Amino acid sequence: MHYQYKTKGTCSQLIEFDLEDGILSNVRFQGGCNGNLSGISRLAEGRRADEVADLLKGTRCGFKNTSCPDQFSKAILSALQAATDQSGE
Repeated sequence: MHYQYKTKGTCSQLIEFDLEDGILSNVRFQGGCNGNLSGISRLAEGRRADEVADLLKGTRCGFKNTSCPDQFSKAILSALQAATDQSGE
């Protein structure tokens, strides 16, 4: 399933990705630091969503309480919860 997440407190404005059977694909960030976010997208591709979320959760950008990677972890956790809710587990 395809997910979109509007970020809060970061340079990127939107994160899009697909989640099938707990695996991430087609990860794209809109806005933000292109090189860093392209790297994060490539690293996340084909990996377990829960593992990626755990790795990125709590990452800070400078003096901010969040970052693009932290927002990605929030997006993933939200998508995983939505998938669980849909399946009725």
